[in-house]
Amino acid sequence: DSDLSMRTLSTPSPALIFPQNSHSFQNGRGSSTSSSSVTGETVAMVHSPPPTRLTHPLIRLASKHQKEQAHVERLPDHAMIHVFSFLPTNQLCRCARVCRRWYNLAWDPRLWRTIRLTGETINVDRALKVLTRRLCQDTPNVCLMLETVVVSGCRRLTDRGLYTIAQCCPELRRLEVSGCYNISNEAVFDVVSLCPNLEHLDVSGCSKVTCISLTREASIKLSPLHGKQISIRYLDMTDCFVLEDEGLHTIAAHCTQLTHLYLRRCVRITDEGLRYLMIYCTSIKELSVSDCRFVSDFGLREIAKLESRLRYLSIAHCGRITDVGLRYIAKYCSKLRYLNARGCEGITDHGVEYLAKNCTKLKSLDIGKCPLVSDTGLEFLALNCFNLKRLSLKSCESITGQGLQIVAANCFDLQMLNVQDCEVSVDALRFVKRHCKRCIIEHTNPAFF
Repeated sequence: DSDLSMRTLSTPSPALIFPQNSHSFQNGRGSSTSSSSVTGETVAMVHSPPPTRLTHPLIRLASKHQKEQAHVERLPDHAMIHVFSFLPTNQLCRCARVCRRWYNLAWDPRLWRTIRLTGETINVDRALKVLTRRLCQDTPNVCLMLETVVVSGCRRLTDRGLYTIAQCCPELRRLEVSGCYNISNEAVFDVVSLCPNLEHLDVSGCSKVTCISLTREASIKLSPLHGKQISIRYLDMTDCFVLEDEGLHTIAAHCTQLTHLYLRRCVRITDEGLRYLMIYCTSIKELSVSDCRFVSDFGLREIAKLESRLRYLSIAHCGRITDVGLRYIAKYCSKLRYLNARGCEGITDHGVEYLAKNCTKLKSLDIGKCPLVSDTGLEFLALNCFNLKRLSLKSCESITGQGLQIVAANCFDLQMLNVQDCEVSVDALRFVKRHCKRCIIEHTNPAFF
């Protein structure tokens, strides 16, 4: 650490988030840098460490009384580093411009395990290039300390930025690029090929990403380990609209260690894609196929092969699912803790009964907008699922206050109940509140408050 802090006194550092029309920054030696000439562009600026004393004629030195009030300067280094650890990357770079002490503390290696950039106007590609170059100074061309990169919502991120990460960050474990719709398969392939420790990948909203695979060179090199090359465990591909069964097959074949997979609104996925998934990825604990309108009871039969490993399942708005599919899940996935079946209008009291009797450890259930579920289904839940903490019955037309009272009388740990747009009386809501002290009730009854 001491070697690094000594070296930073003569090494440039980046200060991020400077608008195009900002003034040039004058460093201690009289040199300067200017922002990009592109109108309205935000780029990464490079500057030298700040001088010991501010000498600008327009800056008045603080009085002795004011200095005594600067309590933050009394904090020891370890406390300052802890405070800095809560700052996003751009703010941390700004802190490095305050004084020499802050400059040295801001570049402590412990603060640079994570890069977190936000904003639609920031030039993320250049910012990543500047930051990785600075962090690679002790190990040329390789940044061994960086483990997490979060650039969600940075719409100006392109493949060039991901190439920079892939080439410089071999120890990367977590990458979040949700909402960055300019990145393509090729850049993602480079990241997963050159970052063998990557475990968490979020590409939600990246509509050009159609699969996750290795580059051709990496596939040839690692062919003896086919099926185990990529160590990703968490993969979020929500809103990747172009993903099809073939792409899901490729993902399953290369990412066999998956435990968390989210395919919300991947509208082209069918039961066949889920069949491929279950062949290779047998360790999945959490799975979401919400709004995948082509998934049916046959798809749930495939998912049921996960058996007791499955703890979280979301099949919301999958209109082709009925009691038949729910029975497959209930029969084989006895340790299920969370189920979201909102909008599955084919589910009835019979399906809920089978679920309640087989998945007694259920803690969260959403069966909103299931018009065929009535008080009878709620009674089965109440008599079997005593650990239920969250229950959503929004827009269930057949639910009445009697069913709610049965639930409240048996599920004392209930913490959230959604009965919006349900015909339930004020007395029933008060009964729930009286028996479930910690329960938050979401309702549309103006008489209950």
